[in-house]
Amino acid sequence: MYISVRDRPAGGRSEPTGTRAPRVAGTVVLLGVVSLLTDVSSEMVSSVLPLYLTAVVGLSPIAYGFVDGIYQGVSALVRIAGGYAGDRGGRPKLVAVAGYGISALSRIALLPAAGYAAITTVITADRLGKGLRTAPRDALIVEASPPAMLGRAFGVHRALDTLGAAIGPLLAFALLASLPGGYDSIFVVSFAFATVGVAVLVLFVPNLRTAAGTARVGLRRVVREVAGRRLRGPLLAAGLLGLLTVGDGFLYLALQDRDDFAARWFPLLYVGTNLAYLALAVPLGRLADRVGRARVLVAGHLVLPVCYLLAALPHGGLALTVVVLLLLGVFYAASDGVLPALVSRLVSAETRGSGIAAAQTVVALARFASSVLFGLLWTLSGPRPALLLFGALLLGIVPLAAWLLRGAETREVPA
Repeated sequence: MYISVRDRPAGGRSEPTGTRAPRVAGTVVLLGVVSLLTDVSSEMVSSVLPLYLTAVVGLSPIAYGFVDGIYQGVSALVRIAGGYAGDRGGRPKLVAVAGYGISALSRIALLPAAGYAAITTVITADRLGKGLRTAPRDALIVEASPPAMLGRAFGVHRALDTLGAAIGPLLAFALLASLPGGYDSIFVVSFAFATVGVAVLVLFVPNLRTAAGTARVGLRRVVREVAGRRLRGPLLAAGLLGLLTVGDGFLYLALQDRDDFAARWFPLLYVGTNLAYLALAVPLGRLADRVGRARVLVAGHLVLPVCYLLAALPHGGLALTVVVLLLLGVFYAASDGVLPALVSRLVSAETRGSGIAAAQTVVALARFASSVLFGLLWTLSGPRPALLLFGALLLGIVPLAAWLLRGAETREVPA
């Protein structure tokens, strides 16, 4: 992987590279650093949140399913608004700053939040901030990268992002080991990392003007492109796959329920998944550029039923748990950055942020429904039957998703 501190000119033109491989733009790396710091912050909280809400606050599986659904899906309320705002003004960085700032403030707001309603409100604010920032940030990545390198660029960004996601649970584990039950200390340290991430974004990331900056984009055009033939199949496929994707928190709770390991080890489950994601994000991004982003996206979802089956086995152990975590990391490496890379080429440059936001919104809403449904199934039948049912349904949906994605990359909008 080559990293350059220089950015290419906007509009998809790459720099001369001579005999060296094309280099990832500096803006992508800086945005990766912002995401690294932010994910240290967010994963410190999210790695203890399932246990905190069920063991400390005392939520039932149904109540936790609703909160997890909010964590997965409430950002959908503002994702399209964030993407459109970035497109409309042609300055997506400003929208991203607002989103990162809201999420940072929500970390410190967890300190006084005690009841179910207060915690739900804070989590909602955090997810709204994530929804606001994600599409404008990804639009900046696309703007700074040659079209043929989008998979690699997103892979580099997601690798840095995931490095933070691996560090966060380790810090949470260290704090809980030294201060048993010290969730407040986790919230304070999390806020500090989020604040530094916002500072890096404000001070160092270039305020790139996107293609929309020279031609104001009307809402009618955005709706026409998002609802158009190019995006219809990919959006439907993403929604169907997201509807049968079990939230990480539920999967980890199922592993703990089976293997009965100590609560202090719970954050390390996130570390295992994130390390696998970190190792594979760039290679699978490059593979997606080479063999097709739709193919890698579909293949990644084929890994999930295996995860669910292994987590549902009556007997586990360390080795089986590690395999589940590694496979989950493979899934994220094959999907998280690959989907925006795929969608970004199916809309015009002027509506790129809105197109990415539309895909992210569909996935977020689908995973919200998935979490609520899985929490209900867990309550009625237990974790193992629920996991097996979701795995079987997902195996049936993957061929349909592959058909919906067929030929998507032949419909790319010219750069």
